[in-house]
Amino acid sequence: MDVFSRAIDDRYFEDYPQGAVYRFGAITVEFDEVIAFASRYDPQVFHMDPEAARETIFGGLIASGWYTAALMMRMFCEHYLSKVASLGSPGLDEVRWPRPVRPGDCLSLRVTVAAVTPSRSKPDRGVVTSFIEVLNQGDDVVMSMKAANMLRRRP
Repeated sequence: MDVFSRAIDDRYFEDYPQGAVYRFGAITVEFDEVIAFASRYDPQVFHMDPEAARETIFGGLIASGWYTAALMMRMFCEHYLSKVASLGSPGLDEVRWPRPVRPGDCLSLRVTVAAVTPSRSKPDRGVVTSFIEVLNQGDDVVMSMKAANMLRRRP
């Protein structure tokens, strides 16, 4: 795994080399948060009711994919995305949830810098495209996606 050459509060577009792979995080999926999130944003029985969830194809309570995405975003912001150069994102592609996430799982991230594209029209910035994989404690991929982030270039 690669290591960033600069701290997150001094990281710019140039500090994301194409092909680099980073691994970080660890966040535990909390039972109460799974239910609270689902109750508010994704009210499906397998996300909200442990008893009823046993009768579904999942055989028990699972986290909403959107809750998993929120946990991913927390780790992505804390460890990968520049605190001084981020200009937002034009979007995501290929969001996948290949395995369910359950309360008690410990999640981490593996992020590959897939492409680094300087802006042609705005030379003070560029787009870093990242392939993000959310891994559980067994290193199984539970979520993946491609994200594009606009970043300032080093002044």
